[in-house]
Amino acid sequence: MKKRVIAILASVTVAFVAMSCVGGATAPSAYQPSEDPYYDHLPFESPYAFGLDLSFVKRAEDSGRVFYDIDGTQKPAWQIFRDHGYNWARLMICNSPSTLGQDLDYVVEGAKKLKEYGYHFALDFMMSDGWANPMTQPMPSEWKDLTYEQRVQGIYDFVYNAISTLAEQDLMPEIVHVGNEIGNGMLWPDARIYYGDERKALSKWAELAEMVNAGSRAIRDVEGGDKVQIMIHVDFGGDIEMTNTYFDKMNEYNVDYDMIGFSFYPWSHGNLLDLRDNLYNTIERYHKPVIVIETGYYAVPSRTFDLVGIKSAFPESPEGQKQWFQAVNEIVMNAPHNLGRGVFWWEPMSRGRGFFDADGKAWPIVEAFEPYALPAVRADGNPRIWDFDEGERP
Repeated sequence: MKKRVIAILASVTVAFVAMSCVGGATAPSAYQPSEDPYYDHLPFESPYAFGLDLSFVKRAEDSGRVFYDIDGTQKPAWQIFRDHGYNWARLMICNSPSTLGQDLDYVVEGAKKLKEYGYHFALDFMMSDGWANPMTQPMPSEWKDLTYEQRVQGIYDFVYNAISTLAEQDLMPEIVHVGNEIGNGMLWPDARIYYGDERKALSKWAELAEMVNAGSRAIRDVEGGDKVQIMIHVDFGGDIEMTNTYFDKMNEYNVDYDMIGFSFYPWSHGNLLDLRDNLYNTIERYHKPVIVIETGYYAVPSRTFDLVGIKSAFPESPEGQKQWFQAVNEIVMNAPHNLGRGVFWWEPMSRGRGFFDADGKAWPIVEAFEPYALPAVRADGNPRIWDFDEGERP
């Protein structure tokens, strides 16, 4: 494995045109941002994601919580994040009845807030009534008595209804992932994936591919859905072997997706070099944009590392939390071929791992990306293109 990583890193300086085909994929031509619809934007409005999962902001507001910026000024949390350069937000949606309250009506209201405050919008389909992650991908309660074929159709209908409802209200998300952290599959046991030698032969790759494609097809079938970037989201951001196993299968079964999203937490997925090496591997092997769609770190002592006798890379403190996010971002920003597309924090409203202290005052992490994200507009008041004569300035 080490020899493979060295070879991967050595190949970073080689242009895409010189790359050989890997894993059945065709090597693309030299990367041109002007040909990439993701980069169809105005100056000072880079779509690189300084992102947050804001699924629970509305719930926090509804419960009466109030929030304060670094300087002590009371503001809506949505505004605090935007004022410091955060430009993307993710909302998650669950099947009904949602045990987390994240149903379509809630998501529509959250999407309206994102539009009001000027965020780009990523939508995360949990494909369950509540939490879905590597340790659990439970069947939605209303689908338990359906046949397999009916469940696949249920995915299509669920996704199509949500995306078309948002589109009708001019709230179309720009990124959608069909399933949350689906490295171990989804809708267990129908599409369960295994990696250990004893059980990997039991993996249901064809079923997983069919389910993801049902969601992708639903997105494409909505008017404007062709512009949505479909993400496959897995949790093993620091693991090259699992990444290759998984996405080789996605390609083998012709799954329709545009980008790859990783979760990367320091207590679960390796160290920063593991992340760096896997991002290089993923981009060179699959030629897809990559986002770290989830990361996080504690601002207060958690004993997460101490309990197992492991030294943490950064102090569990407000400043250490900020340093972690900046370090992850530096790796993504330096990924090859400009295909590292951003980082997202999960989740800023939580206690201990969020962005606010017990009194609702923002911690230093809100300022993590100001060196890159600000200023967001020209400060001199002049237009970008000076195409008028002296004395004619508007």
